[in-house]
Amino acid sequence: MDLKPIYQRVIGLDVHQAKISACALAQESDGTMVIEQREFGAFKRDRRALAQWAREFGAQVVVMESTGIYWKSPYAALEAVGIAAQVVNARHVKTVPGRKTDVSDARWLATLARAGLLRGSFIPQACIRHLRLIARHRQKLGGMLASEKNRLHKVLSDSGIRLGVLVSDVHGQAARAMVKKIIAGGSMSEVLDKAGRLRASREELLEALQPEELSASHLFLLGELMEHIEELEARMARFEQELLKGLSAWHNELVLLQTIPGIDVMGAAMLLVEISADMDNFGSAERLASWVGICPGNNESAGKRKSGKIRKGNAWVRRLLCEFAQAASRSRCALKDKFAALSLRKGHKKSIVALAHKMLRIIFAVIKNKTPYHDRAVDYEALSVQRNAPRWIKMLIKHGYMPKPV
Repeated sequence: MDLKPIYQRVIGLDVHQAKISACALAQESDGTMVIEQREFGAFKRDRRALAQWAREFGAQVVVMESTGIYWKSPYAALEAVGIAAQVVNARHVKTVPGRKTDVSDARWLATLARAGLLRGSFIPQACIRHLRLIARHRQKLGGMLASEKNRLHKVLSDSGIRLGVLVSDVHGQAARAMVKKIIAGGSMSEVLDKAGRLRASREELLEALQPEELSASHLFLLGELMEHIEELEARMARFEQELLKGLSAWHNELVLLQTIPGIDVMGAAMLLVEISADMDNFGSAERLASWVGICPGNNESAGKRKSGKIRKGNAWVRRLLCEFAQAASRSRCALKDKFAALSLRKGHKKSIVALAHKMLRIIFAVIKNKTPYHDRAVDYEALSVQRNAPRWIKMLIKHGYMPKPV
């Protein structure tokens, strides 16, 4: 295929688990083309040899497909010698039939890269990539924790204990103390005496906590589940501590993100390791939304607008944004009003996705401009007075600026 060249020296890499196929294309001063094909192993010494060969070749562009996680080690090896490789989506490359061998894949990548037809994916700096491992595993632990909590609730119901009817959270402080007392055995009155204010009456709780069919197997399973739940909670706390420690250099961005309704400190940290703090990597909020896969899809033919279903993108960011949107839709802010207006005609799920898209555009502006989010529906001055007035009055009385109330 005749393609107009933009770059004179390019390398295409077809990366697999056990080997890397490379194809280098170079145009000499007299116009002749030189093609060099090589294969490297996947071990550390092989990756170093690949990086050294690419540097000596003087490639203007090095391109590889994003094949699972196998691209990461060659990318790091090239990065160590000062080569920023382009990682491209395989769907954008494998559209020509009859080109499915390792060597031809590498050559096709090099040919497209030489003509400037490939656009590299967003790859953050190494320290952010390493923190991603912590953040994503922490999210997996959160799913495991939710599953274990549901199992504990199921076992309680199976044994005839109807605690979930009277409390909103079986794993709240008071409810967990009651469950632990059931596991350990003993009088429930001691726990209820120390529980403080409860929504249900004492008699209702005692009735709900009567173990009608509690067997030794139930007690064993409840004990193991409670131990696993507390272990997962402690492990998640360690992951969160390590993640925030690694993001200490981006403290200002974390604070700015928390000014947006629905985003707490961990949500801000997990979002930052996915999109980084440099919005120049995306250029615009529209391109960021397209990369995440949270904006409506473009599908038009013969002047007719077809399905606007969202495209595939970064599932980790999309999940976080939907969680933020769920929280913002229940808070006092303009985003809540936006959700209410959308849900009347789109339904709950589509409205959450639309609100997540809007929040991502806000996130882009907050990080790009280094300014906190100001909500038009919130009187920040009145909110500050509401939060601080009791403390102010107390200090004024203490220092004699106001008379003591009679």
